[in-house]
Amino acid sequence: MSSGRAVQSPGGGELLFLTDEQLRQGIEAMYFAYRGFTADPDRILAEIDLGRAHHRAIHFINRAPGTTVNNLLSILGVTKQSLNRVLRALVEQGLVESRVGATDRRERHLYLTEAGQELEARLSEAQRARMRSAYRDAGPDAVAGFRRVLEAMMSADTHRVYSTLKDRA
Repeated sequence: MSSGRAVQSPGGGELLFLTDEQLRQGIEAMYFAYRGFTADPDRILAEIDLGRAHHRAIHFINRAPGTTVNNLLSILGVTKQSLNRVLRALVEQGLVESRVGATDRRERHLYLTEAGQELEARLSEAQRARMRSAYRDAGPDAVAGFRRVLEAMMSADTHRVYSTLKDRA
């Protein structure tokens, strides 16, 4: 993909102009990269009749053990009905434990079980290996640029959730 054309703006910064074809190529690259990024976890999850929604829940429960169902709803941006279906399957398979809140008994706090932690480790290692290899091939400047592009594509609400998670790391 060619890099587009940069010109000086009246304020002194550079503006990047991309053709529709360059943008289409970027969109297609994103689709195919996502397919590659999810391929290994999809195979692992298919073995136990789970899918990507389960993977996302496992990932974020692992990132914030004890997170509430309402917080997970906010992070995932799904309906309560959809999340309840996902959580029911994860609990039934012994991957997630739901505990009643100590201060507010209406809250349910979510934790990965030992089996859930083992599954999460398998899923994330497959993705980390792919990311590590791609980042290594692209180099540090490309990695920083890629992250900036991804963050710029997020809606304001999504970026707030992402920033909160990023700050916990």
